[in-house]
Amino acid sequence: MAPAGLATVMSRLRTGFLFNHAAAHQVAHSLPIAIAMARHHPAVDVQLLVAGGEAEQEVRRLWNEAGLTDRHAKITRLAPPSPVAAWTTRMSGNAVPADRLSILSRNLDHFRALDALVVPEKTSTLLKTRFGLDRLALIHTRHGAGDRAIGFDAASARFDLVLMSGEKIRDRLSDAGLLKPDGWAIVGYPKFDTVSTASREPLFDNDRPTVLYNPHPSPALSSWYAMGPAVLRWFAGQDRFNLVFAPHVMLFAKRWTVSLSPLGISRVPAVPEEAGNLDHVRIDLGSRRSVDMTYTNAADIYLGDASSQVYEFLRQPRPCIFANPRNHDWQGNPDFTHWTTGRVINSIETLADALDDAVIHPARHLETQKKLFSYSFDLGEKPSSHRAADAIVSWLNNLEHAQ
Repeated sequence: MAPAGLATVMSRLRTGFLFNHAAAHQVAHSLPIAIAMARHHPAVDVQLLVAGGEAEQEVRRLWNEAGLTDRHAKITRLAPPSPVAAWTTRMSGNAVPADRLSILSRNLDHFRALDALVVPEKTSTLLKTRFGLDRLALIHTRHGAGDRAIGFDAASARFDLVLMSGEKIRDRLSDAGLLKPDGWAIVGYPKFDTVSTASREPLFDNDRPTVLYNPHPSPALSSWYAMGPAVLRWFAGQDRFNLVFAPHVMLFAKRWTVSLSPLGISRVPAVPEEAGNLDHVRIDLGSRRSVDMTYTNAADIYLGDASSQVYEFLRQPRPCIFANPRNHDWQGNPDFTHWTTGRVINSIETLADALDDAVIHPARHLETQKKLFSYSFDLGEKPSSHRAADAIVSWLNNLEHAQ
């Protein structure tokens, strides 16, 4: 039953959850909401719209693990991209998302039949701006709670309802003038509902501190292009630390990486051979463990740059190091707020000293970490996914009453 205090659903609302990305990293930001909606709001017609790839596999796996079946929601495989669009994406080294755009355009009848579409990304706003589906309510779950400017760009204002992890997201969107008065809700972080903080499995058969190196794909912000291979060679040649190299899953999904905010394009450097087949180095370029918080839970020290995964790591406060080989003027810049939770280094020459400091003074940034985590995530006794499902149904009911 719907929780007390929510309006009764006047008609069977048709709510779709779209997974229009081949990679699986966005699934945990919206599928838990679909699961909660199916469990707690049976009067809502929940539909899962999948497009193949690892994302679809993850959707089906989590849905089955939740004990749900077709009785709770229909899982629909969308029409695939056109051959031309698939070829364009493939020939661009996945830098041009023509396949995702084609999937949107070839499945308009599915979207037109819905009252609302829930998405973790922004490409789907084209359903309104390009394909004319003005009556379809678009609901954004976002993915991650990071600080990058692209998370607060004009596209955020194209959604009818935005679900946010905490006050930080609300404040930044509000300051940028991107929030509709009745078009937002703070619901927490549904991804946390799928992962226990106690699940810190050992990754290596030794007692060395384990470092997670987690560079972002953005060529304008990532440390990988200017410094990453040297980082792996450094860890390969020492015997004091373990290393898990688990970059953002999109870093090696493309031969060339393009970023829009800020603008940048670069060919992705290869992983150096010296880092392979070592007992103290694990390289994971995109398995399920790189997106399900296995590594952020298990590591002792975080080494990164622009990835929002640092906030998932800080669910259990631990030392952080941020690589800034491009010498960004980051202090006081809200796009780099997470860099206040650890030490910032500009070159490989200072990595060893930063690691020593992390081991000797692990709590140096503890208070800043706790404060920023609380500002980024509004967590309570009720699971975030349940709160998000309630917020969507309540908003849709209010919308229906207003019409």
